[in-house]
Amino acid sequence: MKRLVLAIACVFSALALSAQPAGSRLPLKVYLEDMPQPFPVNAKVQMVSKLNQVLTRGGISSVDIYNDFVLTAVANPLEKVVVSGAPVQIMQEVDFSFYIVDAVRKIVFSSYSVTAKGVGQSDAKCCMDAMKRVNLNTPHMMAFVMEGKKKILAYYDAEAQNIFAKARQLKKAHQYEEALYLLCGFPSECKSYAQSIEVGNEIYQDYIDYKAQQNLALARSAWVAEQNSAGAASAGVYLAEIYPEASCYPEAMKLYEEMKAKVREDWEWEMKKYQDGVDLEKQRISAWQAVGVAFGQNQKPTTTNLAWLR
Repeated sequence: MKRLVLAIACVFSALALSAQPAGSRLPLKVYLEDMPQPFPVNAKVQMVSKLNQVLTRGGISSVDIYNDFVLTAVANPLEKVVVSGAPVQIMQEVDFSFYIVDAVRKIVFSSYSVTAKGVGQSDAKCCMDAMKRVNLNTPHMMAFVMEGKKKILAYYDAEAQNIFAKARQLKKAHQYEEALYLLCGFPSECKSYAQSIEVGNEIYQDYIDYKAQQNLALARSAWVAEQNSAGAASAGVYLAEIYPEASCYPEAMKLYEEMKAKVREDWEWEMKKYQDGVDLEKQRISAWQAVGVAFGQNQKPTTTNLAWLR
């Protein structure tokens, strides 16, 4: 029979997380609404790139699955001077305001503004030139980012128990993926990070037990319906989804041995397992974080409304 080898899908996530550069892992994303006229369309792309570089210089690794905490910029063209000649030159001053905000609760955590002058043969070229001249690699810009980071950490410290309570309520309703999603954003530097890991492990254990019981029931049904190699193959698909940590794993192994004895043929098959040589606790944490991240990424896209900043 075709060899069925299934390994835990979240192992790659564990390796990816371990490969990230040292620093803060914050539920903060760069988001910009369309730049105003006369900025061209590609101005937004360039500013997003600049802001992502700011986070990188600050040692911040963004967790881009949330819509709550946003680093954004608002550009406002100011006084314009047209210098006649061949060709005509336009000089304009542009104010760039930067914010780190809680977009859901409409709270500004930190702000910073800088003005730049641009020169060009059209309004669009003039504004793009001004944007290119904005220097974001300054102590003031970094202080702005660190202040926003401080406020995000304070939010999680203040709201931790409420988040844990909501996650446990979701667990009771078997909404495990959403519960784990709530816990994914806890920065490692906040006071409640260790407790978030404990709650995540607790919910993840319930999650794998619940899923394992479902898969074991399906495996038994498939085997009862057809006690031959075809039935064993069908049941094996479900058994392969049962993790060694699941409370019903011994029952799954017992069913596997029963099927193998009945089929009496060379049936190469493995239960789901963790990757050898990788710390099991890190794999467990990465596994439930991957479940939460997948939930967040699969949600219907929502539009972050920052019109209130203007």
